[in-house]
Amino acid sequence: MTPAARVSAAVDLLAELEAAPRRPADAIANDFFRARRYIGGGDRRAVSERAWAVVRDRLRLNWHLVRAGAEPTARLLMAARMILGSEGMTAVEAAFSGGQYAEARLDDFERAILSKLEGRSLVHPKMDEATRLNLPGWVVPGLRARFGEALPEAAAGFEGTAPLDLRVNLLRTTREAAAAALAAEGIPTEPTRYSPWGLRVPDRRPVLATRAFADGLVEIQDEGSQLIALLADARPGLRVADYCAGAAGKTLAMAAAMGNRGRIAALDVSAPRLAGAAKRLRRAGVDNAEVHLLEAGDRWVKRRQGAFDRVLVDAPCTGTGTWRRNPDARLRTDASDLQELITKQREILDRAAPLVRSGGKLIYATCSVLPEEDEEQVNAFLARHAEFSAVPLAQAWAEASAPGTPPGEGPFMALAPHRDGTDGFFAAVLQRRS
Repeated sequence: MTPAARVSAAVDLLAELEAAPRRPADAIANDFFRARRYIGGGDRRAVSERAWAVVRDRLRLNWHLVRAGAEPTARLLMAARMILGSEGMTAVEAAFSGGQYAEARLDDFERAILSKLEGRSLVHPKMDEATRLNLPGWVVPGLRARFGEALPEAAAGFEGTAPLDLRVNLLRTTREAAAAALAAEGIPTEPTRYSPWGLRVPDRRPVLATRAFADGLVEIQDEGSQLIALLADARPGLRVADYCAGAAGKTLAMAAAMGNRGRIAALDVSAPRLAGAAKRLRRAGVDNAEVHLLEAGDRWVKRRQGAFDRVLVDAPCTGTGTWRRNPDARLRTDASDLQELITKQREILDRAAPLVRSGGKLIYATCSVLPEEDEEQVNAFLARHAEFSAVPLAQAWAEASAPGTPPGEGPFMALAPHRDGTDGFFAAVLQRRS
């Protein structure tokens, strides 16, 4: 594809994203490229990079275009990103040339709007704080409560590129042997900072195409997600429940830590997710797991009250901690979603808590950095359930035999990209009194 054709394809992709604002962008992109198999791998990356650059900077681009007197369109958003990204009007005119496979020429209105952006930078001194930090306004109070004066650094962390982390499947191999197997296939790695199971790939490599992945030696999983499974302290011989298992990433990690001894149950309300989980469990060599679909009127949970040593609740949340990985999520979620999720989290915790046996542990986790979904949710749960108490992070880290010192201090684990190099995760370990 020519450079102009790549720009045009990126505009088309943006138009499809605009048409379905509540649908995850990666799902739309997968469908987009599946319908255009003539776009090769290199061109696909180039088109994606252009489109994601607009998605990442959408809040700021909106500000510039509205201030210039235009409603954002896919064409104007792309052209504005090119100008504000230092490519200049000449590059825009070349891309919007009207030639074969290129975008139609700019009309007089578009040219007048874009001319107002010449010489500007993406971040403008007259922007309000939220736009300047590339944040939707509804999250600023919560993020300020979390990060205080470090809010600008935290916000910048959510704009960075997420690393590619792998979790070594200890049922199949060791971290050292997995690293060697990947290196033999041209995938260099380095050990993760905190997780004893993790390997970090320094740049984007085709891990899914490797023999190591096909043989179940490694799984793709952010280091922060691995640490949640680590804090669950799922030992051999225990009974463990993953209450919001999803695609079973943490189920797999806990099953490996259990060495296929004991029982682990992956529970979820989505049949397709559980079907995918079952396939992943088989590929990883897990034979001590069961999957169960949670449905209305289901008596599975009631019949197993007090039966589990560990219950992990990886609750549905706003996903603010994954914004560098899913930049469109900051546009798809709003304050009403937060309130709905807080209610759902509370209900899930109250349903899952009875599964924990006397002396057992309930681990509450989110991929959010908002206090309302994290420590405030935990404190409210503890106020409702006097039979549980919080295990301080340092104690939970030691009990899980985790190496070194834990990330952070205080009662809970709260990770952030700018500080820990992981996605933003929260975890609290709560123990039922004997």
